[in-house]
Amino acid sequence: MPMNSTSKSFDQWTLETIRYDKSMMTWLEERRYEWIPLAVDAIKRIVSGYTVLLLADEERQWFSDYVVTSVNKSLKSRPFIPIYDLKKLAPYIHRIKSNQDIELFFDMLSISYEDRFFIWYVGKSIPPYVNIAKFRDDSFLWILDEDMQNNFTLQSFDEMLDIKLLQLFRLFDKSLDVAMFGEVAFE
Repeated sequence: MPMNSTSKSFDQWTLETIRYDKSMMTWLEERRYEWIPLAVDAIKRIVSGYTVLLLADEERQWFSDYVVTSVNKSLKSRPFIPIYDLKKLAPYIHRIKSNQDIELFFDMLSISYEDRFFIWYVGKSIPPYVNIAKFRDDSFLWILDEDMQNNFTLQSFDEMLDIKLLQLFRLFDKSLDVAMFGEVAFE
């Protein structure tokens, strides 16, 4: 990832973006230390050429559709991000239930993407999708109602949940921009 002499830390950039972007809310500033390590890990992998396979539960499928269609809009002045809706790539995914099936599925993904991919999961902790997302430790997890390590937890009963998802995506998308152009330093 290129760096220039005017790079600021990702933490500093995140705080400034949250505070000065009119679409952000204070809840995100309060939780930025939970957010930053997860976002940095995902962003570093994307910038180094990993493919993102987005998987959402049924209630958040709208979010997956939104991310996949908006992350590579032509008005963005950055390279395209390889991000795909995993349910559309593997429409049979809802039938993958056993650990053996999950292992075989990941073997196929490893062959297809030369093991340079990760799962980004958004949704409740309901099988089979969450089992697939949790299968590997490198997944980018936004599991609702579940406090666990390496997960950005949101609450499914939060009346602002959809707005928070969109705000998180906006921050993530802006983070990709500054990472790709070396405008931030990752410590």
